[in-house]
Amino acid sequence: MSHDPQIEAVIDLDAFGANIAALAACAPSSVVMTVVKANAYGHGMVPMARAARASGSSWLGVATIEEALALRAAGDRGPLLCWLASPGAAFKEAVEADVEVTASSVAQLEEILAVAPTRPRVQLKVDTGLSRSGARGPEWTALVAAAVAARDAGRLEVTGVWSHFACADDPDHPANDSQEAVFRAAVDEMVAAGLEPGLRHISNSAATLVRPSAHFDLVRIGIAAYGIRPDPGLTYATTLTPVMTLRTRLAQVKRVPAGAKVSYGQTWTAERETTLGLVPMGYGDGIAISASNRGQVQVGGARASVAGRVCMDQLVVDLGDRPARRGDIATIFGPGHDGEPTAEDWAEASGTIAYEVVTRLGGRTVRTYKGENS
Repeated sequence: MSHDPQIEAVIDLDAFGANIAALAACAPSSVVMTVVKANAYGHGMVPMARAARASGSSWLGVATIEEALALRAAGDRGPLLCWLASPGAAFKEAVEADVEVTASSVAQLEEILAVAPTRPRVQLKVDTGLSRSGARGPEWTALVAAAVAARDAGRLEVTGVWSHFACADDPDHPANDSQEAVFRAAVDEMVAAGLEPGLRHISNSAATLVRPSAHFDLVRIGIAAYGIRPDPGLTYATTLTPVMTLRTRLAQVKRVPAGAKVSYGQTWTAERETTLGLVPMGYGDGIAISASNRGQVQVGGARASVAGRVCMDQLVVDLGDRPARRGDIATIFGPGHDGEPTAEDWAEASGTIAYEVVTRLGGRTVRTYKGENS
């Protein structure tokens, strides 16, 4: 006997494909890498990877080797890059699985070469000003020299060079021009050293949307592929549709008198007689406790505000005098086309960003997929 999931994230793969196509049109001379790290930003890594391939994304990107190997185990065989690895990472297994790995320093390149069973395909990461991973200044010069030596010895194939913007979601920030200039200089240094750069890429979602000068050979689309703006203040002409609708059903509906106090700490008091709905989701499922008394859900075609503190497994909403019954659908967020809250609304209510709203969904959420690629 099958049962409806208590918490369901419905993923629209047609909207996902349309977003990828729209983003690809922003950079018509570049190939597209869809980033599916962190369980595809909470949407489910393997199904989203398959849908991205079917939607014309020739590359996939993940953070860790473990994510890359999981995709290979699920049957993915296309171009795949990973970029975040601590000492002792499974570089041997990655190379054996035809995963392209990133070298951010001479030491990391040496570790890759020491364990690789064959000539590995490696992309070099240059730090242009984000100051996370990557080599900069003399370290970059040393990394290029080490790569040239390994290539000449027949031990290495360099397939790309890349970096990451710090402020692309703020198009007028001076860091964007600075980082692009440093990146171009780093590529020029490779060429001057006799090292073919391969695929050059620095554009994330925001730069793909608004910075054509930085598109180079490949663009990496992340949050925008899932229909969420890189920043609520970023303006662009491209139409993107949020892919995920998160919903559940009311577990209980009750009428309470004026003066009734709700949830831990009794931080909310009914100003009048009202109807409360119990939503079986809480911070254990990824609903931020900071959205207490601030977030909204949609019930019966209208929004209802969170009443009181978000608990681990549940929260309460104030339904006022509208008719409601146990089992009614409560939409936490969706595309917003029918008046429901969006992930961006929840981000504002929680004091965070929409990236976090979708990626922090807990293990009790069942993901279902609709569309041609489901």
